[in-house]
Amino acid sequence: MERPRLPPSPGASSGASSGASSGASSYASAWPDLGVRLAQNVKQLREARGFTQEQMAKLAGVPRATWTHLESGSGNPTLAVLHRVALALQVSTEELLGAPRAEAEHIPVAALPARRQGKALVRRLLPHPLPGVEIERIELPAGGTMPGVPHTPGTREYLTCERGALVLVVAKERWPLAEGDVVSFRGDQRHTYINPGPAAAIGYSVVLLARLP
Repeated sequence: MERPRLPPSPGASSGASSGASSGASSYASAWPDLGVRLAQNVKQLREARGFTQEQMAKLAGVPRATWTHLESGSGNPTLAVLHRVALALQVSTEELLGAPRAEAEHIPVAALPARRQGKALVRRLLPHPLPGVEIERIELPAGGTMPGVPHTPGTREYLTCERGALVLVVAKERWPLAEGDVVSFRGDQRHTYINPGPAAAIGYSVVLLARLP
């Protein structure tokens, strides 16, 4: 796909033409930086996962040559290719194109999104989006319940009990969890979380969202 060009407007005055040319020049000058940034991010993310270019290209469903061009900075990918690469690397397209982040980042607990759901306090554990995955900490008071939210068919959920005791009710069937236990279940069903104990309970929910066709 060719890089977009900004054609001069027909009948524009010389001043307008000069402004359009300047705008086009500034627009085009941003492409080299973007290509270098994309190449650095793709290579760093691939190497951090321990995969070869050939393996990542296969996971993304793109030709090996396409992946090589991306890492060399000579590629000019379509949005569809960027989307496939982002899914294969399990990052957002924004992260692929963004400035490289610091090797470490401290996120205070107050900065993590939290909400009340039923009697529970639910807090996201990941400050940055991870495509297709939701990981949350659930804190239920003694005797408290929390209604679950059914997802699209094909979604898989995992619940583990970290502290206290939990009961997961799925399709009217009860699954008790002691500390360290895990229950895996279909995420498209009605489900409820219950704390049957005398003290607060803490669990962790991992949701693997179904991929849209």
